[in-house]
Amino acid sequence: MEDPAAAPALRRFTWEEIGERNGRGQAPQERWLVIERKVYDITRFCRRHPGGSRVISHYAGQDATDPFTAFHLDKALVRKYMRPLLIGELAPDQPSFEPSKNKQLVEDFRELRATVEKMGLLKPNHMFFILYLCHILALDVAAWLTIWYFGASTVPFLFSAVLLGTVQAQAGWLQHDFGHLSVFSKSRWNHWVHKFVIGHLKGAPASWWNHLHFQHHAKPNCFRKDPDVNMHPLFFALGKTLSVELGVQKKKFMPYNHQHKYFFIIGPPALVPLYFQWYIFYFVVQRKQWVDLAWMLTFYIRFFLTYFPLLGVKGILGLHLLVRFIESNWFVWITQMNHIPMHIDYDKNVDWFSTQLQATCNVHQSLFNDWFSGHLNFQIEHHLFPTMPRHNYWKVAPLVKSLCAKHGIEYKCKPLLTAFADIVYSLKDSGELWLDAYLHK
Repeated sequence: MEDPAAAPALRRFTWEEIGERNGRGQAPQERWLVIERKVYDITRFCRRHPGGSRVISHYAGQDATDPFTAFHLDKALVRKYMRPLLIGELAPDQPSFEPSKNKQLVEDFRELRATVEKMGLLKPNHMFFILYLCHILALDVAAWLTIWYFGASTVPFLFSAVLLGTVQAQAGWLQHDFGHLSVFSKSRWNHWVHKFVIGHLKGAPASWWNHLHFQHHAKPNCFRKDPDVNMHPLFFALGKTLSVELGVQKKKFMPYNHQHKYFFIIGPPALVPLYFQWYIFYFVVQRKQWVDLAWMLTFYIRFFLTYFPLLGVKGILGLHLLVRFIESNWFVWITQMNHIPMHIDYDKNVDWFSTQLQATCNVHQSLFNDWFSGHLNFQIEHHLFPTMPRHNYWKVAPLVKSLCAKHGIEYKCKPLLTAFADIVYSLKDSGELWLDAYLHK
């Protein structure tokens, strides 16, 4: 038997060496990252990464211990597949994470994470999700019965559209749960049901959602890493730093000083069946995601078969357009209220806790707010613990507040309508900053 002691010693690296392997610069563009002091070469693996090449590449040249812990359920299994990527470890004189990160805060958050696991807050209540799915299906049936029983006159038609818009919004929150692996203990079970909920109930591809949303969680509000802020600078000037930079560079793709006004035109209606609906079909075909495409088609086939006999071609097209309009406004206001008013900048490679807190805020808890937002009124807790079942956010919130208080970090929480208004106010402020820099700097 081979003596383990005879195995070659791992190479030792410094943070300076690791930081140079960030995927940028001269070829070959090597990508290394660190997890629990072990150094991994992900240069070739990133394209085969199940979560997508970009999300793992965003941590190239950095310590990825906390996001690794946050995103993966079966860490032992993942480590098994990581073994071929292992090329060394940090030198003994090197700290466990970069000097740019707050050592005490990193250690305190990891202690909080251990406490959360001991309290069982990462374990789901399956009955919660079963009832949640049942309420969505009940609304879906009620929408059809409304037109079937009362006819296709204006009032039943509009009432049915509101019910179906609610179905789409609530199914959006439910697919979000499965996409984050929050419902089952096995990743593949979450993935299977995720395809059903987002594909059959909403007509969208799971692969598209995974590709974009995990990047957002890995580096929220980090320009060029978070796709949710890619509307800068083509449509909006976002964040104080980026807006001033855009003005200094004398760039003007839009009249940004009026963006708080035209936001109402191009923001909330973003999911209306124009660009977005065609793009997701292009996405699945271009990437050959045929299973996702099949699930998406079942949504449109079911919608056509159930409403065409009642409404005809014009009626069904009008209903679909109105439902998407309701869903789009609902989705955009909820998802943007937690992020657009917050800090937006380039990636500064700060610790996980600070990264999430500076990019997210909460909305006050109430039964209505919890339901209306799919518990994304607890956006801070969701970002810190992305696999945590949403019904446990309120339990961990006091612990997060306590850690914020200890380190002097603001824990922002506001009323729902204030959160909506802050989207507009923040766009107005960044637009004025852009204009001032554009004219005077």
